[in-house]
Amino acid sequence: MSVPASLVKELRERTGAGMMDCKKALSESGGDMEQAVDYLREKGLAAAAKKAGRIATEGLIESYIHGAGRIGVLVEVNCETDFVAKTDEFKALVRDIAMQIAASKPEYVRREEVSAETITKEKGILRAQALNEGKPEKIVERMVEGRIEKYFKEFCLLEQPFIKNSDVTVQQYLTENIAKIGENINVRRFMRFELGEGLQKKESNLASEVAAAVKK
Repeated sequence: MSVPASLVKELRERTGAGMMDCKKALSESGGDMEQAVDYLREKGLAAAAKKAGRIATEGLIESYIHGAGRIGVLVEVNCETDFVAKTDEFKALVRDIAMQIAASKPEYVRREEVSAETITKEKGILRAQALNEGKPEKIVERMVEGRIEKYFKEFCLLEQPFIKNSDVTVQQYLTENIAKIGENINVRRFMRFELGEGLQKKESNLASEVAAAVKK
């Protein structure tokens, strides 16, 4: 049977299994999501879902400097064991996360970190924008909800498109690596510095430069 890409994506997010494995599981199960999950578990492929709740206290703190010291990032990424933290695969993942932060300028790791006060303020601004655009009152609230979702995708690291493959989010990239590496992986915190940030100066295109460099 033909399997919709949206179902394959959902199954990948739930299980961390590879795209082709998810597609095969959905095909074998006639498109039934729960049966597809069971199929992957029976085959030992649904690894990420079982590992996601495990405690991760080891890992690495990575620094990344771009543009001769014009942008700097510190990020802590946790895994379960010191053994995995020392592997090339984990080090490469942490480096990718640091580069993502440098290029995409997130403000939070996940949406749960955004304060209720910030969300209320943003919704107020978005509502005013929609009304100023002449949108009918009855659809404004739906527009605001849609735009606040875009806000999360722009400013929450795990919801951003992954800089090296915009077809997946950073969370999906992590999930795939949880399945591959075999341990829970968690981005705990980060700090991003940009030279002169907050000072009055000519507009900078540093983030765009980082994104272009990463994709090369």
